[in-house]
Amino acid sequence: MNYQESLAYLDELSTFGTKLGLSRIEKLVGYLDNPQLHYKTIHVTGTNGKGSVSSMLSSILTMSNIKTGLYISPHLVSYTERIQIDGCPITEEAFADCISAVKTFADKMLAEGEESPTQFEVITAAAFLYFAINKVEYAVIEVGLGGLLDSTNVVKPEVSVITNVTLEHAALCGGTLEGVAKHKAGIIKEGVPVVTAAKGMPLEIIMQTAEEKSADIFIAGSDFSSVYSTFDGQYQYLRFLCELTGTNFDYKLKMLGDHQVENSALAIMTAGILSNNDERINRQNIIDGLVTAKWPARFEPLKLDGQSYIIDGAHNPAGMSILRQNLDKYYPEGKRVILLGILKDKDIDAMLDYLLRDDDEIVITTPDSARKASPEYIAQKIQNHHVELFADMYEALKAARHLANREKLLCITGSLYLTGELRQVLVDELKNVHK
Repeated sequence: MNYQESLAYLDELSTFGTKLGLSRIEKLVGYLDNPQLHYKTIHVTGTNGKGSVSSMLSSILTMSNIKTGLYISPHLVSYTERIQIDGCPITEEAFADCISAVKTFADKMLAEGEESPTQFEVITAAAFLYFAINKVEYAVIEVGLGGLLDSTNVVKPEVSVITNVTLEHAALCGGTLEGVAKHKAGIIKEGVPVVTAAKGMPLEIIMQTAEEKSADIFIAGSDFSSVYSTFDGQYQYLRFLCELTGTNFDYKLKMLGDHQVENSALAIMTAGILSNNDERINRQNIIDGLVTAKWPARFEPLKLDGQSYIIDGAHNPAGMSILRQNLDKYYPEGKRVILLGILKDKDIDAMLDYLLRDDDEIVITTPDSARKASPEYIAQKIQNHHVELFADMYEALKAARHLANREKLLCITGSLYLTGELRQVLVDELKNVHK
């Protein structure tokens, strides 16, 4: 298969939807000689922040002169973003080759009367295979959904990271916050250290699971923390503190937002644990790795033709709450235009409640996903605001720019399927300006 054919195949698999369970992926990676066991892994889950933490850890390991794989989801523009080595996405040719190799055994499973692997399972197996072929030393693996029955949960990590736990994907994870917490805690392995920023009842469940698995646990806010110092318009300056190890040092981060303060603390604590067995991972490499870490479309500021943008892929109530806090912190003055697109399986009411101020002007459109909510459906939930509706996201961007008129902040949010596409439009325009 070439790249376009591999995408067509993945699109066919999307008809099987999301199916939790490990039997299919175990069979698939078994045929491939369990490539995920050929290198060390760090497994990262959580409701919010898992992508940021994964990116930070990948950057730290790469800066430590360690060949490092990174597996994330979803992508913003191209599937190749999901599979990276040392910050470089897989080529389209290598992506197609790995998908083709996995398809051979997926077809074998079907021929033997077994259930078809899902799209995510095939991509996950392809990522594991790519990392093994290229002999990475470490791979940072982000969970797709939940943890316990997620197809990434066939790795045997050096550290398990659980960023936080709020109510998301509840229908697939037991229907309650307790059920979601149990799924997240499902990545904890026997004797493998756990780093978490969970709080309340979810933390209790994670602590109980860690105890049952004889796994040391390190908790943000009690065992370690990072604190905000100042912001220079480009970087936020922070300080990491860990009483357990008597560690404290200053560092800076280009990834903005209060949530990134905690995310970076999780990454530093995880890297510190890894450094116990790998002297290449030292304080300076941690500091240098965090400086270069980036996570597109996560409270990402952009300025183009005099218009200020914030691009943020917040796609659940917790993410919207954080986005609103950061908007109020970094842009407290002036009016805002919100360009919004949300998937229909999200808690739209709570997301809108967290995000919107009374004087916000809103443009609603559709993300590039079969799960999109119609603009009309979202609009009926919004009262007493100026609202415009567009089926086409590019027309929506044009209208939102007109509303903002270089005087108001334009925030694009609601779904990574929306922010990824529109971010690319703006980035391409920026490139043309700088030619």
